Amino acid sequence: MLNNGELSIAGLRNADKSNEVILSAQPEPLAMDIKQTALIVVDMQNAYASKDGYLDKAGFDISSTGPVIANITKAIAAARKAGITVVFFQNGWDAEYAEAGGPGSPNWYKSNALKTMRKQPELKGTLLAKGSWDYQLVDELSPKPGDIVIPKTRYSGFFNTNLDSMLRSRGIRNLVFTGIATNVCVESTLRDGFFLEYFGVVLADATHQAGPDMIQESALYNISTFFGWVSTVEDFCKVVA
Repeated sequence: MLNNGELSIAGLRNADKSNEVILSAQPEPLAMDIKQTALIVVDMQNAYASKDGYLDKAGFDISSTGPVIANITKAIAAARKAGITVVFFQNGWDAEYAEAGGPGSPNWYKSNALKTMRKQPELKGTLLAKGSWDYQLVDELSPKPGDIVIPKTRYSGFFNTNLDSMLRSRGIRNLVFTGIATNVCVESTLRDGFFLEYFGVVLADATHQAGPDMIQESALYNISTFFGWVSTVEDFCKVVA
């Protein structure tokens, strides 16, 4: 992904370069200290990636999530081997959906899971409810000891969670994003991280959009142009190996 002749390198900020790698990315390569980096796995739950999960029931196409899961698996393996912190997000609410906010919250109106359950009341308690199959991470991406799992109730992983304090306490400055959905929870979390001075990079082939294929391209353009960087699983694994 690195353009020939590209000399600009973002993220050069530390005197100690012993743990620094240069990740090929768009719009320019990004310098990252391995010890200051976390791999973020966004909402890889049955709800978003499995047949009969919430997105599938809501009418979104999840037929191409298999390769994304495989690529995330590769990225996680490389991160663990390199000693990079792996953070899993799980999006959802309590069984009564009090955490979803109710009619006083815009989330009540915009969440497609909540809208689907209002149309099909028999689904209440099954979509993104904590403890349900829908809420669980897909079998292929089970956390291991040393990984961090953070529940969240809104699109952004920074909203009402301990993510920021957890990252800062570990000296983490670089967030490498994988997961679903690129244009919703991935981008929302990366954007909030941008405003908190984190360097965010998305591994394009380890993410999946909610909506038509063109949405993925648009989300990656928006991220690389305004809020962060875009790379690939191959490039990430190559530099952290």
